[in-house]
Amino acid sequence: MSQVFSEETHRNLLARIPHCTGREVADWLRTVEEGPALRFEEKVSWLRHEYDLAYGHAKAIIHEYDLRRAARRF
Repeated sequence: MSQVFSEETHRNLLARIPHCTGREVADWLRTVEEGPALRFEEKVSWLRHEYDLAYGHAKAIIHEYDLRRAARRF
């Protein structure tokens, strides 16, 4: 079962990603865009295993990707 993060937790995780991974969030979003077409949790697992990310960081990246993708549809 996946964790549900508050908006504040999500923003805090995003803010820490560059420090913890050495890559900006925009770089990670491009990586997801270019990666395999998978379901949410599968994308999280893919990021974790392919790039050795922590669960929270991987989930925050995928969640942010989905939020931005949804915003583009309007």
